[in-house]
Amino acid sequence: MEGRIELIYPKRIAASIAVVAALGLMVSGCANQGSTGTSTGSSSSKINIPAITSVAVPANAVLPAGDGKGKCAATTTIGYIGAETGANAALGINIYNGVQLAIDQHNKANPGCQVQFTKFDTEGDPTKATGPVTQAVNTDAIIGVVGLPFSGESKATGNIFEQKGLVHITPSATNPGLTKNGWTTFFRALGNDSVQGPAAAKFATNTLKSKKVYLVQDDSDYGIGLADATKAGLGSALAGNDKVITGQKDFSAVVSKIINSKADAVYYAGYYAEGAPFDQQLVNKGFKGTFIGPDGAKDDQFISQAGDASNNAYFTCPCIPGELIPDFEKAYKAAFSAEPGTYSIEGYDAATVLLSGIDKGKSTRADLLSYVKSYDADGLSKHYKWDSTGELATPAVYGYKVEGGKILPIGVIGE
Repeated sequence: MEGRIELIYPKRIAASIAVVAALGLMVSGCANQGSTGTSTGSSSSKINIPAITSVAVPANAVLPAGDGKGKCAATTTIGYIGAETGANAALGINIYNGVQLAIDQHNKANPGCQVQFTKFDTEGDPTKATGPVTQAVNTDAIIGVVGLPFSGESKATGNIFEQKGLVHITPSATNPGLTKNGWTTFFRALGNDSVQGPAAAKFATNTLKSKKVYLVQDDSDYGIGLADATKAGLGSALAGNDKVITGQKDFSAVVSKIINSKADAVYYAGYYAEGAPFDQQLVNKGFKGTFIGPDGAKDDQFISQAGDASNNAYFTCPCIPGELIPDFEKAYKAAFSAEPGTYSIEGYDAATVLLSGIDKGKSTRADLLSYVKSYDADGLSKHYKWDSTGELATPAVYGYKVEGGKILPIGVIGE
C-alpha cells in the first residue's frame, strides 16, 4: 500500500473510534437471534463501523537496519520456534515471515554482521514443543529466540529456556499466567488476555450493542485464560457458556444451546481451526447474531474455512494492523507475495529488538538477555519496555471486522 501515513496517537484513535461507534449505534439495531433453519448469509443487522486507514507510527521507531555499522561473529543466530505446520500454522507463518523480513533488512544494511536464522517447528502442540525447544537451547550459536506463538507450548517449555538463560520474545502467547512463573527469560510483545478479555467484553456489549453473549472456549491454556477474563467483563450480559475441544468437528450440541439461549452474540475463545467451522455451523442452523473471535481466530484462514458465514464475524486482538504501515506492508508483500497477517508486525518488532542488541555488541546469551530486560524504545507497532515479569507497560487492543472477504481493522477498543 502506497501513501503517507497519518501520525496520530493511540488515545486519539480510541476517541475517534468511540465517536464512530456511537454514531453507528444511533442508526443501527443490534443483531437478533433467529429461529433454527438454513442460512448461508451474514447477520441480519450488522452495525456499520468504518474501517480505519491509518495507525500511529512512532517517529523514532527502531528499525532492523540500524546504522549499518553492526559487527558480529558469522555464527550469530536468531531462532524462531513455533508452528510451521499443524492446524493453526498460518499464525506461526505470519510471525516467522516477519522475523525473516527483519533479518533480511538487517543483513542487507550490515555487511559486518550477517545474522543467521534457524526455524524449529512445534506444530503449535505443547506435547511436541519440548523437543524443538531443547534442540534450540542446546545450539550454542542461538543467542535469542522469537517464539513460541501459543500459550500452551510456551507454558510447557518456559523452564527449558530459563535453565539455559536464552531470551525469548513471544509475539502472540497471551495467557496471563505465563509471566507468573518466575521466568527471567520470557518477554511478551503484546498485551495479555487480562487486557484483551475485558476489552472484548466491552466491545461486544458497548460497541456492538449485544444484549446476550454466549461464551464458548476451547481446551487450550490460551482459550481457558481468555474465557475467564472475558466472562468477568461480560457480567449480566453472559447468556451462557460452554466448552469445545481441540480438533472438534461437530458443534451441533453447543449450537443448539446457543440458539435456545436466544443469544445475539457469541464470543469464541480459541483458534481458527475450530472457530471457523463452529461459526459456519452456527449460521447454517439459523443463527443471525454476531460471532466475535479473538486473536487466535483472526486469520484469513477463518474466512477461507467458514466461507460466507464469516460475514457475521468481528475479532479482537492485542496486535496492530501491520498492513496499515506503508513501508512495512510494501516490503512484506514484496518478500512473501502476501499481505502481513496477524502478528507479522509483532514478529518483526521482536526480531528487531534482538538485532539491535546484537548490533550493540551483545554477543552472548547473558548479554542479550540483559539488554532486553533494560530495553526502552519504540518499535513500528508499539513502545517496547518490559516490567520485571516480562509484560509490556501500555498494551492496546484493536477491533477488526470481516467485510468483502477481508479482515479490516476498526481501531483501538482497549488500552
